Amino acid sequence: MTRVRAMSLARQLLALQAGLLVLLLLGVAVLDAVLDVRSDQRAAGERVLGIAEAIALSPVVAEAAGGEAADPGSATAALQPFAEAVRGEAQVSFITIMAPDGTRWTHPRPEEIGRTYLGSREQALAGRPFTETYTGTLGPSVRAVVPVFEDAPGDAPESAPAGDGARPVVALVAVGVTTAQLDQEFVRSLPVPLAALGGLVLVALAGSALVSRRLRRQTHGMGSEEMERMYSSHEAVLHSVREGLVVVDPSGRVGVANDEGRRLLGLADDADDPVGRPAADLPVAPSLRDLLVDGRTATDETHLTDERVLVVSQSQVPWDGNRRGAVMTLRDRTELEELTGELDSTRALSEALRSQAHEAANRLHAVVVLVETGHPERAVEHAVEQLELSQRLTDRVVESIEEPVVAAVLLGKTAQAAERAVTVQVEPGSYLPAGLASSASAGRDLVTVLGNLLDNAVDAVGALDDDEREVLVGVRPDGGDLLLRVSDSGPGLPDDLVDAAFTRGWTTKVSASTAGRGLGLSLVDQVVRRRRGTIDVTGSTFEVRLPLEGLR
Repeated sequence: MTRVRAMSLARQLLALQAGLLVLLLLGVAVLDAVLDVRSDQRAAGERVLGIAEAIALSPVVAEAAGGEAADPGSATAALQPFAEAVRGEAQVSFITIMAPDGTRWTHPRPEEIGRTYLGSREQALAGRPFTETYTGTLGPSVRAVVPVFEDAPGDAPESAPAGDGARPVVALVAVGVTTAQLDQEFVRSLPVPLAALGGLVLVALAGSALVSRRLRRQTHGMGSEEMERMYSSHEAVLHSVREGLVVVDPSGRVGVANDEGRRLLGLADDADDPVGRPAADLPVAPSLRDLLVDGRTATDETHLTDERVLVVSQSQVPWDGNRRGAVMTLRDRTELEELTGELDSTRALSEALRSQAHEAANRLHAVVVLVETGHPERAVEHAVEQLELSQRLTDRVVESIEEPVVAAVLLGKTAQAAERAVTVQVEPGSYLPAGLASSASAGRDLVTVLGNLLDNAVDAVGALDDDEREVLVGVRPDGGDLLLRVSDSGPGLPDDLVDAAFTRGWTTKVSASTAGRGLGLSLVDQVVRRRRGTIDVTGSTFEVRLPLEGLR
């Protein structure tokens, strides 16, 4: 038992196939032998019947059996040499010519002449030839018994049937072949089918060996227990790792998709089971679907779905120099991207505050110098002027935008833009009551949309003259939607680039890092699609509408 378990799966299958093939062919051989024996017996019956009928029609037999020649001694003297000659020529076991009462006139064994024939005679005495298998003096045999009529066949009336009493039976002819002789003939015929059977066995074993060799190569010589352990480990690892995994076979169909992979692709529902489906038919983001279909190698690429930012890597599976599919791994970067965006906003705000503190120190120093130099009135005017300038924008944002998260984004981006000499203004009539974006996810989405649109607008006017760098922001409820509008004084986005601008990786910036390049508008588009909103681009104006019902 230990030896069987140690054998590889390919060797076990080879042994099993060889055993089954040998048993099957032996069974076929035995069945064929039985059928051949029966067929030989039927053929022997037909052969001895033909010989017996020919002897019964012989003039020699008719003459010896009729008239004065019917005397047993005379009949034997006339018929024994004839019967033995025919028996040797026809290669049968015996030819017995007998009187109607069964007294033998001829027999292969002379001592049996004159004795009574062992076997059936009734049908032949009635004029009907027949065959049977009977055990006589020579052992079991297949024999035929034919009647010999008194008159010659040509003299008999054509309308008189045999055995109707019009043609008396004057003798009987029995011709037989012993089953021992049939067995010998069968044994002599065995070498050819046995050779053919041996050839079939060798061909079958060679085919099984080739199949086993191929299977051993494909299973790396592993045994059934090793494969079972590997499969159990594979299943455990596949469904426990916190990284999405999708395997596509050479035909382009999904072969494996673990739980995390289905969740990240939005295919966790049983109705969307991806296993067995063509990768081209998967209801996933177009960029991911194209990557799966193409099968190209990818390393840490960023792809967007309706709800997630995914970091995707893909490698091909080679085997014997050919591609055997592709393995894709997916990592969720959604929370990291959100935290990164918040961190960037915080860092920008911190830098802006630091700059403002430095500028405030400079202004305070100017006020102190004016006082010391005897110009207190000018010092007061300068201080009030700077205070009103910085407070005016803050008051406008706080008065119109009551939602703290959105107000904080606007103030932070305004301060950040001011460092780049860009003026950010709030449209007249802008209004956002507190609690309108009550959920944390709604607040994050509004930060994503406004923050990225403002960043793009500030970048768009960065190359203009200082007095032309303006960005206008509008936020207000409009019917059942929340309207977010950002426009700038830049050249605007050409119509033929609008669709491409919302594609991951599209950017007009020059950066040393590609990790987050081209994600801004893609993230905006992701939020809009997830919130069932719309986005419209006209020149340098980006207008986003999000249903209010989904924000509460």
